[in-house]
Parts: sequence; structure tokens; C-alpha cells
Amino acid sequence: MQPMPKEATARIKLNKLLESAGWRFFDDEHGPANIVLEPKVKLTQAQVDAMGKDFETTSNGFVDFLLTDDKGFPLLVLEAKAESKNPLVGKEQARKYARAQNCRFVILSNGNLHYFWDLSLGNPHVITRLPAPQAIKGYASFQPDPARLVAEDVSLDYIARTQLPNYDAEAGWKNPTERDAFIAKNRLRFMRLYQQRAAKAIQLAVKEGKTRFLFEMATGTGKTLTAAAVIKLFLRTGNARRVLFLVDRLELEDQANKAFTFLLKNDYRSSVYKENRDDWRKAEVVVTTVQSLLHNNKYQQLFAPTDFDLVISDEAHRSIGGNARAVFEYFVGYKLGLTATPKDYLKKYDATKPTTRDPREQERRLLLDTYRTFGCETGEPTYRYSLLDGVRDGFLINPVVVDARTEVTTQLLSEQGYTAMVIDEKPDGEKASQQHFKQRSFEKSFFSKPTNELFCDTLLKHGLRDPISGEFGKAIVFAVSQHHAAKLTQILNEQADKLFPGLYQSDFAVQVTSQVADAQQFTINFTNNNLLGSANVLPAYKSAKARVCVTVGMMTTGYDCPDLLNLALMRPVFSPSEFVQIKGRGTRKHDFREQLQDEGLKAEVTAPEKVAYKLFDFFATCEYFEQTFKYDEVLKLPARGSSPRNSGDAGSTGEAGEGESGGTLQDGHYVHTAPDAIASHVEQQVGFQGMKIDRMFFEKFEDKVKADPTVAAQVSNAQWDQAIDYITTELFDKPSEYFNLDKLRRAAGVDRRLGLREILEKAFGFITGFKSKDDLLEEEFDKFLLDQQNATGFSADSAATAIVAMKYYFKAYATDSRLRDIIEAKRLTELNVYPAFGMSDFKAVPPAWRERIPEYVKDYVPLNQFM
Repeated sequence: MQPMPKEATARIKLNKLLESAGWRFFDDEHGPANIVLEPKVKLTQAQVDAMGKDFETTSNGFVDFLLTDDKGFPLLVLEAKAESKNPLVGKEQARKYARAQNCRFVILSNGNLHYFWDLSLGNPHVITRLPAPQAIKGYASFQPDPARLVAEDVSLDYIARTQLPNYDAEAGWKNPTERDAFIAKNRLRFMRLYQQRAAKAIQLAVKEGKTRFLFEMATGTGKTLTAAAVIKLFLRTGNARRVLFLVDRLELEDQANKAFTFLLKNDYRSSVYKENRDDWRKAEVVVTTVQSLLHNNKYQQLFAPTDFDLVISDEAHRSIGGNARAVFEYFVGYKLGLTATPKDYLKKYDATKPTTRDPREQERRLLLDTYRTFGCETGEPTYRYSLLDGVRDGFLINPVVVDARTEVTTQLLSEQGYTAMVIDEKPDGEKASQQHFKQRSFEKSFFSKPTNELFCDTLLKHGLRDPISGEFGKAIVFAVSQHHAAKLTQILNEQADKLFPGLYQSDFAVQVTSQVADAQQFTINFTNNNLLGSANVLPAYKSAKARVCVTVGMMTTGYDCPDLLNLALMRPVFSPSEFVQIKGRGTRKHDFREQLQDEGLKAEVTAPEKVAYKLFDFFATCEYFEQTFKYDEVLKLPARGSSPRNSGDAGSTGEAGEGESGGTLQDGHYVHTAPDAIASHVEQQVGFQGMKIDRMFFEKFEDKVKADPTVAAQVSNAQWDQAIDYITTELFDKPSEYFNLDKLRRAAGVDRRLGLREILEKAFGFITGFKSKDDLLEEEFDKFLLDQQNATGFSADSAATAIVAMKYYFKAYATDSRLRDIIEAKRLTELNVYPAFGMSDFKAVPPAWRERIPEYVKDYVPLNQFM
């Protein structure tokens, strides 16, 4: 592998960054110069050249640029350092100069690392893109007033007053019944005491000068309502002009937007950010998925760092994970994280002895990073309201844990695992060998139909029933994979036909996974009790005909379904945060009388409230994560008809046999074994743009997919998975054109691997072209900087002045598999003779970052895109 290209020098890079952001060294057709060395003294080309490539000819190796508006008034001071210097060393000097010029904003940069500093608020903040003149000009008009925020009265009716402006808490109703009727009619939402305390905790933190906050609140405690109160607090007191609310799933985007529209509708506008639209500029609250902004780096291309003054990350432990944190850190201003996952869920885990084999290690790091990101290094959030708090105060309920283990799963969970005799048929006779399967193998390399049937049978026979209609209580089943979900759905429907003849007609259970059309709408309909129509079991009672949703991960985070009575883990779970989220789907209380349309019937119901829900645990997940749980019910499962060790479904059976042309079948795969030879040998180097025939082939494919109405509709609706599946099955490998992904990758003429989604985005105009490998590496390193800016020692000279060496190491490690192997195996002496990345390059990287960079790359950088 050839060595990585070296970096350009500080002045050249800064010049390009300034010009690309819209700043001008000289007058041109876009307007007058807005970069000066001294007030009202314009730069000349000779002055710019005289600075040297790295400001080496300037005094002390730095230059103070003054960036102005169109009328020449100072907007921002840019202190440009030589790349060998830490930008922060000029912090006080830059502040002095900025105040002398009546400037509120400072940028500190050495060409590789840039800090944005609002002198009126907080500390310098790492940025990866210089702000444009208009962004700075607009931000300058924003004058936050923390004292006003601290003094704001956040009463329990804080949101109710926004919902109904003429609402008066002291209206003097004649009696409580009249008051309750008024509140119900107008659907007014009042804060609970713990939600009010959360808002007051932010006020106290702001008073202490903090700009980052973390709410750790259990599922079902109303994080969205609490967030609405915080949003109103910042907007009403002038400490934010616009708020960005980040979610990590598409189905939560619409849910959050509807909630904010309802709660804040009379004072503020909420909007969902969509591609190629500017509607978000008209709203004070913008809701979007972090993936939407991260895709193709839209957060950098379409937004300025100053566009949002408060960024809220819902389910923060997920939506800021890895390079997604780059989106969160890109924007300056206040930051609030919301999470239901407490840091103490890693029971029995010794953090002093981490091992990559323990799946909880990454969870531990992620949770610790969450606390660090939100300024809670001590491990204490800004405010905490736990599941136990909610149960104690009567707002939430704990589950009835059903620890149900079959003979098969018991062995899968054992130290040895499930032992199966695998028969391999050979030409010279059968050969048997023992194989051991653990719980991770279930429905991946180990398949057992009887076990799946037993899971479903146990759920249907022991699940809670609807207290009013008596039908099977609504349930969510969590499967291993989409294929497993399809199997479980079929089994549940077959068993329901036997238990409830003629009642459901295969509508009892529904698969709700990403490959199923309208799956997102299914989740909404399930909550609203109209999934596949009404059950019609009891007149005037609104209850969905579908009683069970079988999913993999769509309904884990942020999904609200208060009348849910059963949850079933038909797969092992190794992520504590995922387990907490799944368990949290059932903790909400519910009055089933709300579903009755007949007032007379409501009066007759004696026990209408949800007082418990069942969590069916078939893989000892609760035992794995929560040793202190009290199991309210342990079921003894029916005995199996035969020993699992003798069951034909217990293991994998390999098939072997002679194939055609000297091949054999091994484990169902054809392996060619006959001799072969090269018929001709011609070498020709083709550039990144490809040959003409390649380009024509690619254009032909673009025309094909754009003309296909199915693909066009799926792309228009952002149904990327469905579009990819359709193209793979309907358009690829057909005799007429014989399109396939490998051919399209070669025809695209880029120096890296492309995915089908990216190819489709190019065909339909979402992107203008394909980025090079180095473009992507630059973007990934920018995300790394944003992610790591709060890490211990990041601002120290040993890190900040070595950014060039760190970037070189980052790029080399991400693209060179042999280097990764050398670093991973700690065979560092090999670097003395390794041409692509030598020992001197390695030593230039500060010691703390020699491990941190590989750790980040392995966890968060998709290396296959550089192949």
C-alpha cells in the first residue's frame, strides 16, 4: 500500500475554508472583501502571500483576521495559528482583540482544528466547518439571557397555558367535577411534580453556568411532556430562537412532532425536517431523525452551526452513539439528553476487567460516553426519575416476570451449550461429529420448530387477558430476525385458530418489521386499537382485531401502547439498554374504560385498570441483567415428547455429494474442485472515471430504475429497503442487460465500494456524484473530532497540536487491513519496515490516541466503504 498523502499547510487550508464559507479576501462579483487585517484596511495579494504557507513569516506564527459584514462592521475575530500550535493558546489574546473590536464571536484555528467561541456564552466549542457570513450575522442578533431563564416561573400548568392561552388556573370553578370536565374537554396537560422538578433542575444548572444537561427518566414518565416544558422555557425567555429535537427512529419522528404541535400549538410551531424543503425555517421546533441529518452529511451541507440554540437528543444513549454524535456536536448552544437507561444496569460487570467478549463492554462505554457528553462526568445526571420512583409514586407498574425455559433453551444457556450430533454424509459413509450451540446460535445456526411452537403455546395459555372483553391481551413478541418473526407469526395464527375458532382468520398475529409494507403505520394502528379492524368481541368496545405484533426491533424505543398486557422475549438480549427499553413498553398504566363507547357499560366495570403486565422471558434475560428481580411467577413448561438430544430439529445436518464438473456439495454450498487454467492474459489500467462502455452501462441502469414506477414510488416515499429488495429480485441478473451490483460498482468509476442505496440516490438526483475515498475519510475524521472533543486530554497540547499526525493515523488505519492487524496484534516493530505507515508516523501520534483512534474506527467507521 502506498503511503497516505501528507496534509496541506495551515494558511492554504484556512484560505479554502474561508472562501468556501462565503468569506472574501478581495472584492469580487459577490460583494466587497469581508476579511481584513485591521479595521477598514483591505488585504492585498502580496500581504496574503507574505504570511507564508504556515504563517511562518508572521510574528509569533499567527494572524488575527477580522471578518466583517457587508458594511465593514466587525462580526468575528479569527485567530489563525501555525499548524504546530494549539489553537487554544491564543484564547485570551483573541478575546482581548475581539472586545477591542466590539466582536462577540471568536474562531481559533490552526488549519486542522477549529474552535468557535461565543464570548457571551460558554467555552470554545469544536467545529468542523467555518460559519458563513449570514449565519454569523443572524446569530449576532440573538441575545440570550440566562438570568431570565433562571427566574422563569415553571408552574404545574406551564404547558396547559400554552395549549389554551385564555386558561386561568384560578377560574373559580364551582366544584372539582366542573374543573375536571373543562380540562378533559380541552385535553389540557398538566405537569407532574417530578416533571416540574426536572425543569427546575435545568434552571439551577444554567444558574451554575452549565450548558449541557441530562435527564434520566424511566419509560412512561412523560419525557416528551417534560421536553415540551424545557423547550417553552428556553423559547419564552429568549434563550433559544429555534430548537432541534433529534430522534433515532423514523416512527418516533412523526410521534414527537404531533406531541409538540399539540402541546405548544398556540405559542410555537413544530415541523418535521424533510429533504429539499425549507419549511423548517418557519418553525421554532424542528424534529428529525439523526440518521436523516447524518446521511450524506446533510447536517453540514444544509445547516449552519448556529441554526439551533438548543439541541435535544431523545433516547440519548442511542442517538448520539458513535459518529451520530457528530450531528449533535456540530451545533453550538445548549444541549439536553433524554434517556431511560440508567448507568447502574450493568450489574455483575467488573469495569476494571473489560473484555471485548463481554457484550456489556460496549454498553458500558456508551453509557459512560453519554454522561460525559452531557457534562455529567461524575455519573450523576442533571435530573433522575427512575422506574422504581415511578412505581413508588403510583405512575408506573412493574412486570410479572415469567421465567420460562424449555429443555432446549436450558441447554443453550448452559456453560457447555446444546450438544447435537451432526451427521455428515460422505461418499465413503456417514460420519458423525458433536457440535455445541449457545443461545446466540438460536435461529441463526440452530433451528428448532418445536421450541418456537412451545414459546407461542406458553404465551397464549398464560398471557394476561383484556379485563373488559376477556380476549387475549395485546402483546408484542420480539424475534431474532425478520425470518424468525415470519415463522412466529404463522405459528401464533395457527394456534389462535385452534384456541379461538373462526374469530381471527389469520389476523391474530401480525409481523411488524422493516421489510413489511406499512409496518410503521401498523405500530400506530396497534396503539389506536384499529390494527386490521376491530375485534368485535364486545359491542361498543374499541379493541384491535390483531392481538399480537411480532417484531425484531421496531417497537423497542419510544413506542407508546398503554393497554399492552404482554411482552415476550423469544430471543436472547445482550444489550442492557435494549432490555430496559423493551421492558419499558409495558410499564404504563391504563384505564380500559377509555375504550368503551357506552357510558352505561363503563359504570358496570368493576376492575378496569391495568395493574400488571407479563414479561415472558425464555432466555433468562432478567437473570442475566437483574439478579435482584423478584420473579412473581415461574412456569413449569410442558414436558417434551422426546429428548432434545435425539430430536431431528435440534442440530444442523450437512449434506455432501458429488457435484457436476468435478464439484462437491458441502453444507449446501457448491465447491468447485476440478482443475482450471488461464486462457488469455491482458492488463489495462482503467482510471476512476471508468471506460466509456462502463459509463454507458451505468447511465442505462439509471434510466431503467427511473422509468420503473415501482422503484420511483418507493424512492419517493423513502422506502429504501423495499426499493433495494425489488431491484435485487426484479431487475438484477436479467438476460437483457444483466445488471448487478458488482458491475455497477465498476462502472461508477470511484476508488471505493458503493452500496445500492447510494447508486439510487445518484440516479434520482439526491446526490450529484459519488465522493472519493479521501472525501469520506475527511468526513469520518471530522465526526471523530466532534465525538472526542469532551474526552479527557483532548484540549491538551499533546493532542491538539498533533491533529495532523492523528488524521494520518486515522486514515491509514481505516484503509489498510495489514496495518490494523499490526496494531491489533501489537507487532509494532514491523512498523520500522512498513512503507505505508512507519514507526515515525506512529510515534507522532500522542500515546492516548494510539488506542483511542483504532477503538473508534472499529466501532463506528464502516470500513467496507473503503474497499
